[in-house]
Amino acid sequence: MQATFTSFYFLCFYAGVLIIYYLIPKKLQWAFLLTASTAYYLLTGNGILILYPVGACLAAYGGIRLMTWAEKPAIRRWILVAVAGLLLGGLCLLKYADSGLLAPLGVSFYTLTVLGYVIDVYHGIAEPQKNFLKLALYGLYFPAILSGPVLRYREDGEQFFQPHPFDYRQVTMGLQRMVWGLFKTLVISERMNLVVNTVYGDWRSYPGIYIWLATACFAFQLYTNFSGCMDIALGMSQTFGLKLPENFRTPFFSKTIAEYWRRWHITLGVWMKEYVFYPLLRTGVFARLGKELKKKAGKKRGKQLTTFAAMLALWFTVGLWHGGDWKYIIGSGLLHWAYITAGELLAPFFKKGMERLGIAYSSRPVEVCRMLRTFLLVNIGFVFFRADSVGAAAGMLKQAVGVWNPHVLLDGSVFTLGLDVIESVIALVSLLILLAVSLLQQRGSVREMIERQRLPLRFIIWYALLFYTILLGYYGPGYSAVEFIYQGF
Repeated sequence: MQATFTSFYFLCFYAGVLIIYYLIPKKLQWAFLLTASTAYYLLTGNGILILYPVGACLAAYGGIRLMTWAEKPAIRRWILVAVAGLLLGGLCLLKYADSGLLAPLGVSFYTLTVLGYVIDVYHGIAEPQKNFLKLALYGLYFPAILSGPVLRYREDGEQFFQPHPFDYRQVTMGLQRMVWGLFKTLVISERMNLVVNTVYGDWRSYPGIYIWLATACFAFQLYTNFSGCMDIALGMSQTFGLKLPENFRTPFFSKTIAEYWRRWHITLGVWMKEYVFYPLLRTGVFARLGKELKKKAGKKRGKQLTTFAAMLALWFTVGLWHGGDWKYIIGSGLLHWAYITAGELLAPFFKKGMERLGIAYSSRPVEVCRMLRTFLLVNIGFVFFRADSVGAAAGMLKQAVGVWNPHVLLDGSVFTLGLDVIESVIALVSLLILLAVSLLQQRGSVREMIERQRLPLRFIIWYALLFYTILLGYYGPGYSAVEFIYQGF
């Protein structure tokens, strides 16, 4: 069985799990979800790899139990250090070291999920779980292990073990969200992938506008792929009566890079702030650095510079989490640190300059320009993310700005990149549907808006989307869809 949620066999597996879940006694539901999660892991590749997430859960469980018995703070602290070392050491060994070991499915996601729980128990803000099997369900829950979201036990954990009677509304709302996720992944992401592979696979032959177009396609490929995966995972969980945290909130409407990261991969950002950024600021090193900088630069500027220094370590970690290669560290980490720090330092000057010109900084035209600027900056980072290496990314950016060839948009050349005229029209119409829904999401839940409509209209909307996906999506038992991109992280 393929690991991806768009696999025909996976959807059959999920349907069987859902039916059995509501037929068995409610007190056994959590145990059945653990069984299903274990079966999913065993059926999607090399089954022996399940020993890694099980080992991570055992390390977390053992550390938690030892911390509950230890009375001295120093001992509890050393237990935390030991567990964190085991979990992070295993992550680095499997993900970054050239050890020859196969990386298990979702290694980054289950590691952060269980490590965050251990840290919360240490600080006394989460209850220690005494049942190892329940902790294993929390760490191995199959809809979340593929690409997240990163869970926090104190907010999401206990619901897994509560009874969930069949709720028609929750099940239908969950299925509707799954259909939307399938639309994004199978109809949009797969088509964007064709253009991206053509240009990035031979970028020297496609300079100028081609590179910008392919990079924009990659932005939408990555977004629809990753957020579509989240829609399926969260919709699937809703059918089980479970509410997982949101991971996206229309990020391409962001007006700054900082806002973008509050809307993109939200749970990773929250995890990094809580367990990397804030602890760093509380260390003695940064406390001393803050004092020195305040003496030399003043209280306000000194505090800001200290924050920037801690952010440098944070964004390096974010980039490293995406991959050990420098293209990830730059494209998803350090470059965004530079964007945010420059934005913080330059924003007051931009505001004053616009005031002098009589332009309202909060006006709609200015906000649209800021959104476009943010999207452009994000795309520059995506060049590093998608390119084969830092050198290739630098070469692509040089060709992107060094060659002026807008005529390719008019002479039909863009239809040689993997999508012919008809396929390009389908992609454009689908992107417009995505844009319309994203605009509506600024006002609230689109599913709830549709729910308030008359029954015939509701059926027309959802069945139209379903058949649009069935007719125009890339799928089927024999079709090997592109894996969810973040599955590799």
